[in-house]
Amino acid sequence: YVLLKRRGANMLGLCPFHNEKSPSFTVSPAKGIYKCFGCGASGNSVGFVMEHDKLSFPDAIRQLAKRYNIELEETAQSDELQKELKEMESMMLVNDFAGKYCESQLWETEEGKSVAHSYFRERGFTNETIRKFNLGYSPDAWSALTDSALKAGYNLEYLVKTGLTIEKDGKQFDRFRGRVMFPIHNVSGKIIAFGGRILGNDKKTAKYVNSPESEVYHKSRALYGIHLARKAIINNDLCYLVEGYTDVISLHQAGIENVVASSGTSLTEDQIKIIHRFTANITILYDGDQAGIKASFRGIDMILTQGMNVKILLFPDGDDPDSFIKKNTPLYAQTYIKENAQDFLDFKLNILKEETGNDPIKKAGMIRDMVQSIALIPDPIIRNIYAKDCARKIDTDESILLGEITKLIKQKGQKSTQDNLLHNEERNESEATHIEYDQPVKHVADNTPKNISYQERNLIRLLVQYANEIVYIQAEGENHPIRVGDLIMSDIMSDEPVFENKIFERIVKLFIIEENTDYPSEKELLQNQEQDIVDEVITLVSNKHELSENWINRHKIVIPTEMDNLRKAIFSALYAFKIRTVEALEASLSNEIEHEKDDDKVSELLEKLKVLLDLKQTLGKELQYVVMK
Repeated sequence: YVLLKRRGANMLGLCPFHNEKSPSFTVSPAKGIYKCFGCGASGNSVGFVMEHDKLSFPDAIRQLAKRYNIELEETAQSDELQKELKEMESMMLVNDFAGKYCESQLWETEEGKSVAHSYFRERGFTNETIRKFNLGYSPDAWSALTDSALKAGYNLEYLVKTGLTIEKDGKQFDRFRGRVMFPIHNVSGKIIAFGGRILGNDKKTAKYVNSPESEVYHKSRALYGIHLARKAIINNDLCYLVEGYTDVISLHQAGIENVVASSGTSLTEDQIKIIHRFTANITILYDGDQAGIKASFRGIDMILTQGMNVKILLFPDGDDPDSFIKKNTPLYAQTYIKENAQDFLDFKLNILKEETGNDPIKKAGMIRDMVQSIALIPDPIIRNIYAKDCARKIDTDESILLGEITKLIKQKGQKSTQDNLLHNEERNESEATHIEYDQPVKHVADNTPKNISYQERNLIRLLVQYANEIVYIQAEGENHPIRVGDLIMSDIMSDEPVFENKIFERIVKLFIIEENTDYPSEKELLQNQEQDIVDEVITLVSNKHELSENWINRHKIVIPTEMDNLRKAIFSALYAFKIRTVEALEASLSNEIEHEKDDDKVSELLEKLKVLLDLKQTLGKELQYVVMK
């Protein structure tokens, strides 16, 4: 699902749950958990599959078991269980049925063999390739697929929602009747939609029909062939991008498997971000006609914006990838693509130079076009290298290009700032409409209670990670062993603090145990039945910043670990938590004093405040830093 690179004991990659350019998705192989420090997503391997593929717990288990050839014993699914499945799972099940049904129609019926199978063979696809892409055929009958699905127990509601069935005037008929079928899969290999092509040349009928958008299919976020290409993309550190289904299939058959298609839609930002999970390098393979050139120009700027490297190859003689592969041997095709792909700078310059000729006005337009593309590159070093290279190739002063690029970047920054200000103004105006102006304005003091979330988080983290570890404390001149859990829990239970984070209170209760019993281990906490506790524990034990082991070894640096100074860390956390708790009480008391009218009550509050200030001073000395009065 995600290209991960080693970072110390953990792995790091781009998060699949939100759009990001810098990796913040951290996986701990030792603990079997993941945590994104960008969007906050967290969980274990089963939870990841549930969230990413929108599956229930049982279905996530089934998918993982199938992938790793683990046999599961299951009872047959009842009607009640199917009804309990979430809507998205039900739609996935319907799509899966349709995919298998269309495959069986292709291979097992006379109509499929004579009409559809012949079409695929004419396109040059082998039986192995046809099966690899799960290609199929939808019979040329009004409701053959729909009737079969209903007979098998599938709900008409989901047949309609996936677009397999069209309902009109109380009747149902198949959307894809009489078409060869190209299933569209998600990254994990689940069918989310279909593309269907007619077999004749009827100009009144659309050549291709695609599934409509649904809960499981968003065409702007779908890439045809991604489930088969992802491993090859990672291995080659390169993704080839084409337009059509048959382009992908032909390239696969020629031995080029790191290829995906934009599923019959213009390339989108979301599609680029999916590719970026696996590689930072894209080569666009488009038709060599004018439409292909325009499509590649649009794609170039979008890819550059994401901080990726882009090359382009336009096939000769008006060929597309599919037709080029059929004219040449697989080896020649592979070699041609590798040797003729051009860096975006050379590609755009060659195309634009042909259009401008010696016209100075057109040449100025060409320079502006190039500057706009280069300015989109987020990395300043790469951006400057391209600017220098471009200036040399068009015989223009480098400073002029750099100046224009800087100007464009500033304009973009100003626009972004203006958009944010406008958004804030709109939000403030919206909030202002809820103010009741006939109510008296109340003065709110600045000395509101201070937030203690960091201190309590750090204390609970130490409890979770080290409860059963032994530290030594001095008493009567001797060192005495004590478990970290005993040390922290005795302190917590004696003070009876109220935690800002209520999940922490529930975690602490899990550590109230019988004497001489082990405290809950980190592993046990990660298997807790309450998901919010599991999520919080993952957040506590996940480390956002970790030095590379290679870097440490190369520089021969000894980095002390928290375990090396565990006793100090425990006491520091306890005192810091106590101080911040006292400060919160102090702020609350100060607020009361400011608004209290009764002199006797004020004197009473001042006495309490003095006690708190003295206590804070004592705790501060223990923590070895000066607390300002």
